[in-house]
Amino acid sequence: MTEKPKFEITQPLKAVPHGSHGHKHPHDHPHSHAPASFGLAFAIGILLNGGFVVGETIYGFLINSVALLADAGHNLFDVLGLLAAWLAIRLAGRAPTARHTYGMQGSTILAALFNGALLWIAVGAIGLEALRRFWHPVEVPGFWVMVVASIGIFTNGATALLFMRGRKSELNLRAAYQHMLGDTVVAAGVVLAGLLIIETGWTWIDPATSMLVVGVIIWSSWNLLREALAMSLNATPSHLKTDEVRQFLISMKGVTNVHDLHIWSLSTTEVALSAHLVMPKGHPGDGFLNAVCDELRDHFNIGHATLQIETSDAGSCTTACDVGKAA
Repeated sequence: MTEKPKFEITQPLKAVPHGSHGHKHPHDHPHSHAPASFGLAFAIGILLNGGFVVGETIYGFLINSVALLADAGHNLFDVLGLLAAWLAIRLAGRAPTARHTYGMQGSTILAALFNGALLWIAVGAIGLEALRRFWHPVEVPGFWVMVVASIGIFTNGATALLFMRGRKSELNLRAAYQHMLGDTVVAAGVVLAGLLIIETGWTWIDPATSMLVVGVIIWSSWNLLREALAMSLNATPSHLKTDEVRQFLISMKGVTNVHDLHIWSLSTTEVALSAHLVMPKGHPGDGFLNAVCDELRDHFNIGHATLQIETSDAGSCTTACDVGKAA
C-alpha cells in the first residue's frame, strides 16, 4: 500500500497560480511557509517615513496647513502599519508549539486588520478637520506646502519601491506597497495644491486637497480591509472557488462524494483545507492521500490539507473534523 496509486481527473480544471509552490514536497520533512521577512525594507521604510512625519507635522503647524497635517497623520498611521506588518511577518516565521499548532501565522491576518482599522481612523480625523477648514479658512503659504510635499514624493516613492517585489505574494506587503504608492500620488496632489494656492490665493484649495487625501485612502484600503476581514472569519480565499475544489476532489478515482469541505486562510499567504472523501471500497492507503494533497497544492496552492476517508454518505459530520490524514 505504499506505492502512489494512479488516479484520473474526469474534468479538466484551470490551475490557479501557486506562487513559490511550483513543485511537490515530500511529506516527511518540516517546512516553513512564512513569507520573506523584508526586514531591511521595513526598517528603511519606517525610518524614512518616521522622519518625514516629524518634519511634516512641524511645518504643518507652523504654516497652518491642514493638507500637510492630514498627510502627516496619514503617514503616521502608515508608519504604525509598517511596524505591525513587520512584527506579524516575523511572528509568522516562528515554529509551531503545542498550543499554537500552526505557529503564529495568523498574526499576519491580525496585522492586516489593524492596518485597515488605523487607516479608517485616519480618514475620520482628516475628514473632520478638512470640513472645519471649509467653514473657517486659514491662510496657507503655498510655497512651503510645495516644498514639504515634494520631499514626501521622494520618501513615499522610495518606500513603495522597497515593497514592489513582494506585493503579489503577501497581503501585508501588498498593503505596504499600495499605501506608499498612494501616498506618493497624494504628495504630488499636495504639490499641485500649493501651486494653485500661490497662483489663485484660494484658501479652500487646502481643505479640498485634504478631502482628496481621504478619497485616496478609502479607495486604496477598502479591498485590503475587506479581504483581511474575510480571512479573519475563515472565509474561502477570494482566489479559490469551493465548487471547483469539490469537483476536483470528486474527480479522483474511487471518490464518490465529498463531505464537510472547508477551505480557509491560516495566514495572508497560507491556505488550509479539510474534507471527508466518500470511498465505498475502503481506505486507499497513504499513497493516494499524499497524491491528492500534492495535487491540491499544485492546482490550488493549498499547502495544508487534512483528508478523512468515509465508506458511506451516512458518516458525514456537520462540523470540520481534525481526525484523519494530515499532509
